[in-house]
Amino acid sequence: MKADVTLQPDAPRGPTAKPRRGIVPKTLLRDKWLYLMLLPGIAYFFIFKYVPMYGLTMAFQDYKPHLGFFGSPWVGLKHFERFFSEPSFGMLFRNTLLIALYNLIFFFPLPIILSLMMNELRRERFKRFVQTLVYVPHFVSWVVVVGIFYMLFTTENGIVNELIYALTGEKIAFLLEPEWFRTMIVSQSIWKEVGWGTIIFLAALSGVDMQLYEAARIDGAGRWRQLWHITLPAIRSTIIILLILRLGDFLDSGFEHIFLMITPTNREVGEVFDTYVYTKGLTQAQYSYSAAVGMFKSVVGLVLVLGSNWLAKRFGQEGVY
Repeated sequence: MKADVTLQPDAPRGPTAKPRRGIVPKTLLRDKWLYLMLLPGIAYFFIFKYVPMYGLTMAFQDYKPHLGFFGSPWVGLKHFERFFSEPSFGMLFRNTLLIALYNLIFFFPLPIILSLMMNELRRERFKRFVQTLVYVPHFVSWVVVVGIFYMLFTTENGIVNELIYALTGEKIAFLLEPEWFRTMIVSQSIWKEVGWGTIIFLAALSGVDMQLYEAARIDGAGRWRQLWHITLPAIRSTIIILLILRLGDFLDSGFEHIFLMITPTNREVGEVFDTYVYTKGLTQAQYSYSAAVGMFKSVVGLVLVLGSNWLAKRFGQEGVY
């Protein structure tokens, strides 16, 4: 006995059959809380990064506060010509470039090395303790950091100088002598930020498939070969992206940090674009000129980001965009 089967006619598939679309996409409704979490970040960048870009018009004006942006006269590239012809331009560019290079060479690789070392820790409690220990300095302000280094390295009862004096009978003016300025700046940056920089690399390392390590151990690969052939390739794209972003801030030496360390004796090696903008813009009220200097820094950073991203793509790596 056969059951009667009633076949339903196929739904029309002509041009009149259109999928129903809501006003709000389903993905937006499904992940609404994730999108909501983005709003504070979007608001921050819009208010403090994009809106102030309109102030760059000052770089092409002889800006007067009482006239405003619309009433101030336009002067073209006058302030840029003045900046490039200043006798101090060479000194500023050299100091900023050297500090940036030192940070890139000595500071940038350290979070990677520290992340690889912490990734090798097998005891979870000890690993968390080490992570907390290296994260803490990030939350200390530069004023406190400079104060700590001052107490350690000052020639008047500084612990480091007291030890040097006990061994050699002499003291070294670390905070005053120009030849020690860049070393102190880079050392303070490393102590404060190297632990915080490991967060992204540790997150990337947590996504490495553990079966790759097991297969490598079966094939007889030791720790170094596993590091070279599995771990480093797994975080290579992260390293390249962070390097590109780092180049975008290449000429940003950090105003607060440098300003706190500058003294009349080391100003020749410590004056950078950030402190120069502060001096000209706020203390001497040369708003248009300081805006031109700041815009020069931004353009250099943009060129470095575009160039490094192009090179990364050229060599088959993932870029920022």
